[in-house]
Amino acid sequence: MAKKKNFLDWIAFVLILIGALNWGLVGFFHFDLVVAIFGSMSTATRIVYAIVGVAGVYAIIRALCCCGKCPVKSGKK
Repeated sequence: MAKKKNFLDWIAFVLILIGALNWGLVGFFHFDLVVAIFGSMSTATRIVYAIVGVAGVYAIIRALCCCGKCPVKSGKK
């Protein structure tokens, strides 16, 4: 049975969608929306990329924990 999604799960999901849409724009149209908004490798651009990356790592860990192969030990049994 799937775990109920909490607020952090939804935030990570939205950030992953933003990252996926941006990569789709880069792949299909050679247009990087994040760079267009914040500038080429500005501090804000790097922060956006880092936050989306952290959301991706969070989603991977969450998915592994969901299937019983959790690399992070929790106190819950």
